[in-house]
Amino acid sequence: MRARRSVLAVPGSNPRFLEKAQGLPVDSVFLDLEDAVAPLAKAEARRNVVAALRSGDWSGKAVAVRVNDLTTHWTYRDVIEVVEGAEGRLDCVMLPKVEDAGHVRWLDTLLSQIERANGLPLGGIGIEAQIESARGLVNVDEIAGASGRLETLVFGPADFMASIGMRTLVVGEQPPGYPEGDAYHYVLMRILMAARSHDLQAIDGPYLQIRDLDGFRRAAGRAAALGFDGKWVLHPGQVDAANEVFSPAQEDYDHAELILDAYEYYTTVERRGAAMLGDEMIDEASRKMALVVAAKGRAAGLTRSKVFERPETL
Repeated sequence: MRARRSVLAVPGSNPRFLEKAQGLPVDSVFLDLEDAVAPLAKAEARRNVVAALRSGDWSGKAVAVRVNDLTTHWTYRDVIEVVEGAEGRLDCVMLPKVEDAGHVRWLDTLLSQIERANGLPLGGIGIEAQIESARGLVNVDEIAGASGRLETLVFGPADFMASIGMRTLVVGEQPPGYPEGDAYHYVLMRILMAARSHDLQAIDGPYLQIRDLDGFRRAAGRAAALGFDGKWVLHPGQVDAANEVFSPAQEDYDHAELILDAYEYYTTVERRGAAMLGDEMIDEASRKMALVVAAKGRAAGLTRSKVFERPETL
């Protein structure tokens, strides 16, 4: 899976932002044709995005384009013009406001047609599905299994809050009158369970108060603690915080690698299913947990600072 600790949103209508985004240390970027683009600027934004994909340097980043949702008349042309114009320089198409599996299947079919017609690898372009409504959440399991192209499920908080009638105008913080617990816990866990049951990544949506880094870290930390793989960033100032929050600490990464090495040694050399690593009992469940942390650390570019030392034998 591609690393997506930080997922930068870039308006397709702004050539300056499209150029600047190429130099930012984000894992992933999506060039937006939907909410960040005014209706009268949609066609020009498509041209801007195609030009940026073809001439820009996006190395080291997963690159997606967010098209308009299927209730609009822009969507099919977004997909066709961008995918054909990108000439193989596009990793994923993000489909917003997905409400049932049919939305994903429609995009899968259209992408297959474009790939065949243009000599592109069949199935090479991934799909990111954005869950932004009560109906989408209810159908999230079906959505997650709708296509082999799916790579991520993405929580879209603002539209979701509107769809359920949540009484707040602040995205990323708890609604007024909800002093205890987390009003979004069920939503995030529901998306996470659907994602993991189909081997997909789960990405949290934006935190709109772009100057409030403490608030961003707090919101990102909650999602990371649950197991989410990353979060949208709307401003360069949020990038480093996202990369840090969704990366394991060096100590945790080292410990995970030690568990993997120790478990491999004890199960293959000494043929024991459970053993001690220092004062800690490790077994198959420990190995599975360590795999998660180690994978996140490797994807973040961490290097281990500790090496497993085999016990001396008499």
